[in-house]
Amino acid sequence: MFNDRTSLLTHLATRRSGKPRDMVAPGPDAATLAEILRLATRTPDHGKLAPWRFITIADDQRAAFAALLKQSWIAENPGAAGLDLSALDQFAHQAPTLVLLTSTPVSPSKIPLWEQQLSAGAVAMNLLHAAHAHGFVASWLTGWAAYSPHVSAAFGLGEGGRIVGYFFIGTPARDLEERPRPDPNAVIRTWEPRHA
Repeated sequence: MFNDRTSLLTHLATRRSGKPRDMVAPGPDAATLAEILRLATRTPDHGKLAPWRFITIADDQRAAFAALLKQSWIAENPGAAGLDLSALDQFAHQAPTLVLLTSTPVSPSKIPLWEQQLSAGAVAMNLLHAAHAHGFVASWLTGWAAYSPHVSAAFGLGEGGRIVGYFFIGTPARDLEERPRPDPNAVIRTWEPRHA
């Protein structure tokens, strides 16, 4: 927990993603993961719809997840059955902890779809912050596996549902490298009204 403003500022300044392939045990235990996910839900949510869901993929389910990825890849890429699909195995087995976040918009609703999707994105960022606050490193990955209709269907996502990403959580095996950040002057400007 943050004892003061300085601790929070330090947290925000030091959070960074790690490469899932470089994450090792320990990951969060069941109680800690539950707390991380609870904190992730403390997010802006216009209409109190909770238009997102978490799906945890346990260690003993990683092989089944890898098989799902391979089956889906082959179904979506004719002729892929004879290819080396070991990268999908590696994706499914990296890092000690794996959580899938989905966007599950409520429809019909007076809350615009875009706002519901933004809420899911806010949950994603909170998840990364909560993992960091608990002493772990986390990474949010998408790629083909997040956009595959076969994978989405296997996770029970109906019309309008989407995979926001796969969240890998663990302990870094090496020091995390800082990546270049945008120059504030390049991404911040002051609005200047146009005069007729």
